[in-house]
Amino acid sequence: MIGAGCLVIVCGLPGSGKTTWARRLAGERGGIRLCPDEWLDDLGVNLWDGAMRVRVEALQWSMARELLRIGTTVIVEWGTWARSERDALRMAARELGASVELLYLAVPVDELWRRIQARDRERPPITRSDLDEWVRIFQSPGVAELDLYDQPPAQPLCSGGWALDTCR
Repeated sequence: MIGAGCLVIVCGLPGSGKTTWARRLAGERGGIRLCPDEWLDDLGVNLWDGAMRVRVEALQWSMARELLRIGTTVIVEWGTWARSERDALRMAARELGASVELLYLAVPVDELWRRIQARDRERPPITRSDLDEWVRIFQSPGVAELDLYDQPPAQPLCSGGWALDTCR
């Protein structure tokens, strides 16, 4: 075993900038970025196929664990809308000896909607009612949760994980 790596969990709703930030972090830190939307697109699978998304994320997590074991920085941009998802990833990575950071991208719903419409990426497209429902069920990490994560190497914007307002 070379040494455990670092898991960066990118948390946010569609349009929050997960892919933009994950690409930036991967470049800056020499990490591997895992994005299920891109894999589903490459496979020609509908982004809203929940069963296939679960399979792709399971495959990505298997790959991520191996990469963490050999000391790689792994950036997962799965959205991780539920605290239970984030907790499970954090605890599993810590069992491997990896450090774990959380990057939470907080963006007002009207700005999310503007970005989603501007990118016009998803097929079928996201509707405003979809977004409103997702906002309702999304579990934003609070300060107590952010404190469970390691500090990023750059200046943190919060006491543990990062919480960014990407509209600045």
